[in-house]
Amino acid sequence: MSDSSSPQPQPGKPGGAGRYARPESGALVLCGARLADGRTVDVRLGGGRIEAVGTAGSLAPQGARVDLAGYLLLPAPAEPHAHCDTALTADSDGPASGSPEDVQRRTTEAALLQLGHGATASRSHVRIGDVQGLRSLEAVLQARRSLRGLADLAAVAVPRVLTGVAGADGLAMLRDAVKMGASVIGGCPDLDPDPAGYVETVLELAGEHGCPVDLHTDGDDPARLARFAAMSGGLRPGVALGPCAGMARMPRSVAARVAEQLAAAGVAVVCLPQGDCTGLERYGSRVSRPAPVRLLRAAGVRVAAGSGALRDVANPVGRGDPLEAAYLLASLGEATPEAAYETVSAAARATLSLPEVRVEAGFPAELLAVRGERIAGVLSLAYSRIVIHRGRVVARTSAVREYCDSAAEVALELPRQSQR
Repeated sequence: MSDSSSPQPQPGKPGGAGRYARPESGALVLCGARLADGRTVDVRLGGGRIEAVGTAGSLAPQGARVDLAGYLLLPAPAEPHAHCDTALTADSDGPASGSPEDVQRRTTEAALLQLGHGATASRSHVRIGDVQGLRSLEAVLQARRSLRGLADLAAVAVPRVLTGVAGADGLAMLRDAVKMGASVIGGCPDLDPDPAGYVETVLELAGEHGCPVDLHTDGDDPARLARFAAMSGGLRPGVALGPCAGMARMPRSVAARVAEQLAAAGVAVVCLPQGDCTGLERYGSRVSRPAPVRLLRAAGVRVAAGSGALRDVANPVGRGDPLEAAYLLASLGEATPEAAYETVSAAARATLSLPEVRVEAGFPAELLAVRGERIAGVLSLAYSRIVIHRGRVVARTSAVREYCDSAAEVALELPRQSQR
């Protein structure tokens, strides 16, 4: 990873693609970027926003310049469903350490990995209660503070049980978590003896504090989902359910009826194309397909796609890459490449209550430049990436492809990805 503090080439000298020179002012001009609609443009950033978009060569580079020739410029993705506190623990000998220092380190490293892939904002679900109490949440909140300026991280407080006598402690701890700084209330109603009561408790507390709600559920019970939708309707700033992979196992007519109910209630669905996550604690029952995204979108449900587990016990090879989540949706036929990217960008940002991003003047400068010409191509081979957060280059990944000398290489003019 690199940011604007990296050594810069001097103005007027060859810099190569993705390189820039630091100016005296805070402006930044992205030169020669290709947009999804096929245009090649210059984009000037300032004050954390897009100041101007013009035809290539029309914006004088008064400040720093980034040469994006050969790159596709897109609104940056966001990660709507992470578990940063348990990330990177798959190779641990025995139970993963729960010390605040280790949780903070894992959270920071996971957030930076996601940032390198392009996610300038993420929402991390954090278990509270049991032996850990609020220590993991405190560590995640400390990581959030240390990441300020690089990436935005929101913490979701996830209690285990909220109903009955056993739920009294969980409810008290959930209230404390909100006071500490958890900005979202979550949980897994499937693990509570009274799932409906669990959801009712969460919604009441969220209404008191004006917090969003983000619940884990497999979503395999249509009656339960219908009840959740009826209870959630009208709550602001919103309710999200995920991963809802169980809907893919329902008869299509039943799933379509549930989708209509979720849409009517304004409930978003966060699917996990890479598989289940630690929140469901059902490692032996992972499904091969995500929620029925095409059906949900057709009913009017906002569908965001997340990564879920990042190299933990639920998925030891999880990558935390939004573009991989979009790739999987497209490859499974659940969305076109363009719609698949929308699930990890515009829909994900909306689910996280973040402002909309377009490559137009006046919008936030939350951008991802990927080497390639079209969205389908970058979902397939998205190696080289430049990530922009609040108008500043905060991460860069470069890849070089070369072929050995051969008659075929010369005759066929095989493509190379140069170091430019």
